Parts: sequence; C-alpha cells; structure tokens
Amino acid sequence: MASINTIVKGKNLDITPALRSYAEKKVAKFDKFLNDEQQVTAEVMMRTERGHHIAEITIDLSGLILRGVSKTGDMYASVDGAIERIERQFNKFKTKIQRKFQGPKLSELPNDLTTDSQDTVNGPRIVRTKRFAFKPMDVEEAVMQMELLGHDFFAFLNSGTEEVNVVYKRNDGNYGLIEPEL
Repeated sequence: MASINTIVKGKNLDITPALRSYAEKKVAKFDKFLNDEQQVTAEVMMRTERGHHIAEITIDLSGLILRGVSKTGDMYASVDGAIERIERQFNKFKTKIQRKFQGPKLSELPNDLTTDSQDTVNGPRIVRTKRFAFKPMDVEEAVMQMELLGHDFFAFLNSGTEEVNVVYKRNDGNYGLIEPEL
C-alpha cells in the first residue's frame, strides 16, 4: 500500500518529537484513499505569529493539491483545524477526485516551495514569490483545483490549447476564463 511522504517544518517554533508525530499521524489518515501507484507528498508548516499558532498543510495527490490552514491558540488544535479543512475539501470533491485517479494518470511534477523575497525597494514591493510547475489540465479540472485551494483565481496550462490560461471566480458566483491573445 502507498504511504504519504510527510515533511514537517517549523518557523519561529521548535518542532518537538511529539508535535511531529501528531502531525504525521493526522496526515496518515489520508492513506486509505491512496492506491499503490500514487506518489503523495504532504508538507506541514507550523509557525507562530503574534501569539497565534498557525498550521498550514499541503497534500500533493499526484498533482492534485489539497490545502488547509488553521490559526488558533494551540498548535495541536491548529493541526486538527487544517486537517478538517482538507477533509471537507476532499469530501466535497470526492467523486471528481476518484474519477480523476481512475482515468488517465496525472503527471508527476516536482513541487517547488514558496520562497520569501527580502528586497529593500521603497514603496510597494513583491514580498512573496510562488513557483509551481504547470500541469496540463482542462478548464473543469482547473476550476476544481481553484476551489480545492480556496483561491479566487488559478493559472494553468490548458490541455486543449496548450496555452497558459487563468480561471477566476466572478462576483456573481460564476467563473471566468482568461485566454491569451497574441
């Protein structure tokens, strides 16, 4: 049976063996949804900011990203909250996710981690850069991925046109698609 490769990191926080074990045990709950061929990685980032304990958990299910963030006064409760958010996302899209894994295989792409920029430019500046590999997908999958991440927009490589597109959530509750015009 496949297992999840879990990476536990801390920022402004010492990760105790008990906390690491707790996070790994919680992430392991998703083992039951995996098949033997899936390469699954989970990153658990724990940090403290202004007295709050923040747990950010990202699970890469062979290219399909599930993400949960929780901020509480206790790190264990934050880990629980982040896992609960991921479970709700998974349950909401369970049928589509299972159909995706039973159909053609998703490409396995490396997952670059978020990096912070330390530029000293006056005025507004770029303070965070996210890098990720574009996985070819159709518009429906891009909308599902955007919803799973909880974002208002999502950039992707359209498998039909082989161009970079952006889907976004409109104020009226519908979705929009941005296609390049060269």
